[in-house]
Amino acid sequence: MENSLFASGRRQGLIAAVLGVIERAAPMDIADIVDLDRYPLDSEGFGTRANTILDEQGVLVLEGFIRPAALSVMQDEAKAGQDRAYFCKQSHSVYLTPPDPAKAATHPVNRQVESSKGCICDDVIPSGSPLRLLYDHPTFRNFVKRATGEAELHPYADPLSSINIHYANRGQELGWHFDNSSFAITLLIQKPEAGARFEYVKDLRNADIGDMNFDGVGAVLDGTLAPQVLSMEAGTLVLFRGRNSIHRVSPNESDTTRMLAVLAYNSEPGVELSESARMTFYGRLS
Repeated sequence: MENSLFASGRRQGLIAAVLGVIERAAPMDIADIVDLDRYPLDSEGFGTRANTILDEQGVLVLEGFIRPAALSVMQDEAKAGQDRAYFCKQSHSVYLTPPDPAKAATHPVNRQVESSKGCICDDVIPSGSPLRLLYDHPTFRNFVKRATGEAELHPYADPLSSINIHYANRGQELGWHFDNSSFAITLLIQKPEAGARFEYVKDLRNADIGDMNFDGVGAVLDGTLAPQVLSMEAGTLVLFRGRNSIHRVSPNESDTTRMLAVLAYNSEPGVELSESARMTFYGRLS
């Protein structure tokens, strides 16, 4: 006959294991994902201070934004999805515009830089992912509205573009460029040991009045104008105004893949990334 104490202990172990599975499977709340003690997202005053910093500095860096347990889940999900990533290499201008035949090939508007990375799309992110809960949560979205000054925020209408995870293996990089959007939100999921630095020059141009600052861009490309370097650890959330601030991610110099989530919103509903852009960045339309 089986020892009753042993049987009882085994039953307790099985029960504990089952409860552990149930607990891990339980949906996360935003308080399980974000360190709300450090970053009170629902505070209007905190949102106002964030807006001031973003407007004055062009970048808002929230270190330790994601709690360690949630970050670990995001890392596991990103690693699991990496085999489905679409990798591509592109040459493009800083301005992300077609070549101008009226200008020399050495003109800053025609000089080419290289971007190479992998990407998985919104439809690959698990429905119960803490990354998706964060993106959809009204507390986070309201904070982003306060921080950016946007009246409304909406997901992309296409099934691919709202949440992306970017992968940069050894030697891969994001070349110098200006963004088309007024702001970007990124979350570093995994940091490599060397390289892959986020570098930028604040307010190098003023696109709203048509000032492209070709001389300044040329100086950046020639290496005579030194950029600022933004250091960050995994779990850091960054809001960045890249429309007028040139920026890049330098080549990854380690064997650890850089993993970065991009959370993209629109100020109006029903916006889709163009079919051309989807094929370029994702290799598919849906």
